[in-house]
Amino acid sequence: MSDFLDKPWKPLTRKVNISGGIISPYRLLVIFRIVILAFFLSWRIRNPNYDAMWLWGMSIVCEIWFAISWLLDVLPKMNPINRAADLAALHDKFEQPSPSNPTGRSDLPGIDVFVSTADPEKEPPLVTANTILSILGVEYPIEKVSCYISDDGGAILTFEAMAEAVKFAELWVPFCRKHNIEPRNPDAYFSIKKDPTKNKKRPDFVKDRRWMKREYDEFKVRINGLPEAIKKRSEMYNAREEKKEREEMKAKNGGVAGTEDQPLNVPKATWMADGTHWPGTWYTPCADHSKGDHAGILQVMSKVPEHDPVMGYDDEKTLDFTGVDIRIPMFAYVSREKRPGFDHNKKAGAMNAMVRASAVLSNGPFILNLDCDHYVYNSIVLREGMCYMMDRGGDRVCYIQFPQRFEGIDPSDRYANHNTVFFDGNMRALDGLQGPMYVGTGCMFRRYALYGFEPPRFMEHTGLFGRVKTKVNRNPNQAKLNLEDDDTQPLNENNSESSGVPQKFGNSSIFTDTIPIAEFQARPLADHKSVKNGRPPGELLKPRPPMDAPTVAEAIAVISCWYEDKTEWGDRVGWIYGSVTEDVVTGYRMHNRGWRSIYCITKRDAFRGTAPINLTDRLHQVLRWATGSVEIFFSKNNAFFATRRLKFLQRIAYLNVGIYPFTSIFLVVYCFLPALSLFSGQFIVQGLDVTFLFYLLSITVCLILISLLEVKWSGIALEEWWRNEQFWVIGGTSSHLVAVLQGLLKVIAGVEIHFTLTSKSAGEDEEDVYADLYLVKWTSLFIMPLTIIIINLIAVIMGILRTVYSVIPQWNKLFGGLFFSFWVLSHMYPFAKGLMGRKGKVPTIVYVWSGLLSITIALLWISLDPPGGTKQEG
Repeated sequence: MSDFLDKPWKPLTRKVNISGGIISPYRLLVIFRIVILAFFLSWRIRNPNYDAMWLWGMSIVCEIWFAISWLLDVLPKMNPINRAADLAALHDKFEQPSPSNPTGRSDLPGIDVFVSTADPEKEPPLVTANTILSILGVEYPIEKVSCYISDDGGAILTFEAMAEAVKFAELWVPFCRKHNIEPRNPDAYFSIKKDPTKNKKRPDFVKDRRWMKREYDEFKVRINGLPEAIKKRSEMYNAREEKKEREEMKAKNGGVAGTEDQPLNVPKATWMADGTHWPGTWYTPCADHSKGDHAGILQVMSKVPEHDPVMGYDDEKTLDFTGVDIRIPMFAYVSREKRPGFDHNKKAGAMNAMVRASAVLSNGPFILNLDCDHYVYNSIVLREGMCYMMDRGGDRVCYIQFPQRFEGIDPSDRYANHNTVFFDGNMRALDGLQGPMYVGTGCMFRRYALYGFEPPRFMEHTGLFGRVKTKVNRNPNQAKLNLEDDDTQPLNENNSESSGVPQKFGNSSIFTDTIPIAEFQARPLADHKSVKNGRPPGELLKPRPPMDAPTVAEAIAVISCWYEDKTEWGDRVGWIYGSVTEDVVTGYRMHNRGWRSIYCITKRDAFRGTAPINLTDRLHQVLRWATGSVEIFFSKNNAFFATRRLKFLQRIAYLNVGIYPFTSIFLVVYCFLPALSLFSGQFIVQGLDVTFLFYLLSITVCLILISLLEVKWSGIALEEWWRNEQFWVIGGTSSHLVAVLQGLLKVIAGVEIHFTLTSKSAGEDEEDVYADLYLVKWTSLFIMPLTIIIINLIAVIMGILRTVYSVIPQWNKLFGGLFFSFWVLSHMYPFAKGLMGRKGKVPTIVYVWSGLLSITIALLWISLDPPGGTKQEG
């Protein structure tokens, strides 16, 4: 054993600092720009424009805030890193014969995959079914993967679509394994334009693919026909029940039939295929069967797979799966109980219910959560994530965040939907600190960290609370429970009976018994003396215990609506409640306890999803994010109140999350300053002298160089960077501003305002995949950007006319105002383009709003600066 522990350590991952070291060009440029900004702002304060103090005052306040905002954004980017996983090393360590694993069976831990959906009308069941199929086909030990879907709407359409998906998976998954298909989302695979036979060597591939394509087309038809089939079935069963009720009434009346208008005590139920009432939401809602009032539902649609591979055979009716493992992972449908009077906490509550149910059924020590429209694009992604969790020191990693990649975005990415500046720049930089933020999907969690525990060996690493070294616990039946109310308190090591586990996690002893098991199974292998808090090799080779009726009954009990009463679910345990951006808050709480996270960028995209390409939908999406950030700023989750466990630059990054929407106030003012300058004939400085131009040139050139270096180490294109800059101004003057107003009204007056669409127009071309891009749906979020554009255009015209016809034209002030006006208008160009639709027609409301603003400005001008000779002498 000692020889085994003394063998050379082979790491599973590697990382490289990409900023260029401690003294890097990027850091030097940032420091240089900070110095230049300090001198510039000092010069601006010491040299006011006495001819227009109001203009100078507004500009200097805005510029100081922009400098602070830029600092909050750039400081966390000082240590960007790249990571890479070694899949061969993972295979050698966990899936090769060894003294503790003679057969070479996989010793990897289990993973539970969560998919969340809520409304089959907004989230089509076919899209969700394709996501499930991509998960069931992942390249990971089959017996160690379990998939769960949370249907928070309790819809029978989703239920039956998932049943169809599992049935189709029995053909699709072995086909993918046989021919190494990528991606394993059938809709995405059959939509690929490139040659499908590339790198395919089996002679029966073409025949198999043709047959599978036909099966998938039939599968789609069945899914699309489900709504009508469910409706007809329910009508048939309801008619039968009504007939039975009339016959009973006739028997009670002595053979006299009741009248047609006599009321019947027969509900308009929704029926399942087996002839029983659907326990969830009915098409005709009633008590106990509506979206907010229905029983908990849990159905294991695909049983726990056999522990040993089950090889297929040559079936003349299907395909030849000889030598192919035909097992599929366990799959369960979950719809938590909902009752009136309970706060169900939206998506966060549904995720927590799924955490408890999965702990009882499969208890995978790791959890991967995906949105229903984000499918697995890289079938080995679970192995790549596991490299970081199982590496030395991986026991202190709370989650692995993968970047979000999107399909269906217009080629020009007009509204920066790909968000590459954030996912390839900011998140990569945070990985060099304490780790990236959690962004809601494509994230692999350590289950133990979700339960509110602090990381192992935390005090040993930080020295907080004294120099206490925790012991390596090799007993899976013991766990340290963090039961204090404050994240600043260390974990207690009391036993579960005296420390109040039921008050923390609920009254399910079966659930609480799974906690130490999940913690133990998530540890790295103790195969080297440098590995601390490890588990002995070979501990995870035992088969999973069979699932029995009492276990399923307990899983149903823990998804009841009353289970969380008087517990810490949503407060310190699981997904955190109280914010529309529960993802950011949940990740923040883990970092605040001392955990770190990892950003995993794979060579082949890990996951792919969809994003709104319509301007209105995009702005409402940004509004939701910004509203969540404002909620964070005014809550106890503000990073100002973080513990010492949160690293300094990580704290700044989280501070920026809560502060960035407030930049919109200063941004709106600054966008109006060029127009005010042109209207008044003044400028933010006394004149365009050499000092001002030198500072302006130095700051601009320095910013461009910094941006070029960011583009270089993040790998994004210059066009993507420019689109991001444009949409920062568009979103900042619309969604961010409204989010701040909503937050202030909520805090000060307790009033919540919801901005909804006021008018819609239909798409002109349903065959165009980018038809949504040209759809104009008016919303109140358009008002401020539209006003900025119109006023700046009017100001440009009036400024030019004023200067041309002036006795003493002041060209320097005109050029200064024109430069900044064109800066504003260039950033607003995508907004104007989206407002004009496909044919470039200006909407009528733009003409009306332009006329109103022109009249208002003219009247204000006349009243403030009346024409010469109109004043009467006294």
